[in-house]
Amino acid sequence: MSVFELNQVPLLSRSALDRADHLRGDAHALKEGWATARLLRVGRRGAVRYEAGALVWESATELSAEPSPDAVFLGVRDGVHLWAVRDRDLTGELRDLRQLADTRIDDFTAGVLATALALINWHAGAIFHGADGSPTVTAKAGWSRVTEDGREDFPRTDPAVICLIHDGGDRVLLGRQHSWPPTMFSLLAGFVEAGESLERCVEREIREEVGLDVRDIRYLGSQPWPFPRSLMLGFCALGDPGQPLVFSDGEIAEAHWFTRDEVRAALALGGWPARPEPGPATATGDETNKLLLPGSVSIARTIVESWAAGDAADSAVG
Repeated sequence: MSVFELNQVPLLSRSALDRADHLRGDAHALKEGWATARLLRVGRRGAVRYEAGALVWESATELSAEPSPDAVFLGVRDGVHLWAVRDRDLTGELRDLRQLADTRIDDFTAGVLATALALINWHAGAIFHGADGSPTVTAKAGWSRVTEDGREDFPRTDPAVICLIHDGGDRVLLGRQHSWPPTMFSLLAGFVEAGESLERCVEREIREEVGLDVRDIRYLGSQPWPFPRSLMLGFCALGDPGQPLVFSDGEIAEAHWFTRDEVRAALALGGWPARPEPGPATATGDETNKLLLPGSVSIARTIVESWAAGDAADSAVG
């Protein structure tokens, strides 16, 4: 078995938010709590107002006198109800979740933003019922939608696998999508198909994207990914660097085996998009063509950091 575990909980999985699900269907309690509730406005592409190192909350009563059907209930903190609402005209000092992650936001802020984005993004695509197109309205403080005849839909979460492929020694395989700048590389990932187990999804996605056969597939951990509403399920697997890479499905532009030292040097640079786009990519560690890896908001970062923190003996097959 290859011995390799996550060395920390992924950022968006550390939520310290009390989701207070028992209040979602209690209209009386929600109405009472609205008077002192705090409201987070979420702008285009998930941007929020962030000033003096903290999220900017406003009084919920500035939106409406009673709980608004346009707002979603996030939970409770120190006895205060927390809500979020989409505001496409939001202005001010705006940051999105990816940007804030690199400022080392606290677990509460990360949990609030992940929950708010996931709910708001789901509502945007759930205005009509999937069965017959009947209009739906919000219910349970934004945690479901119902049709006129009472059929209920709940927030959708799409499972996706993400996998670090290593050789059992000192090398790891990283890939680059066509839309990414030249030296930005990450782990391979893909959505779980109907009737498919997570392990078979890992095998299929890797074979489709780079033509590689993998073995010793092992689960590492998970993280919500509200872009728009996914759950990333992290794995590692063993692959053979001697097997030719084949990019058959067109998603991956290129992939290379990188050494542990190259990965450690890339981690020391920070994560993209924190650095400007550099020159052409290489897998040789050329100082003018540095490998760039995902930022701390992604579970990919945690997985890569955990693998890089070990040594070849830690990843060996025994």
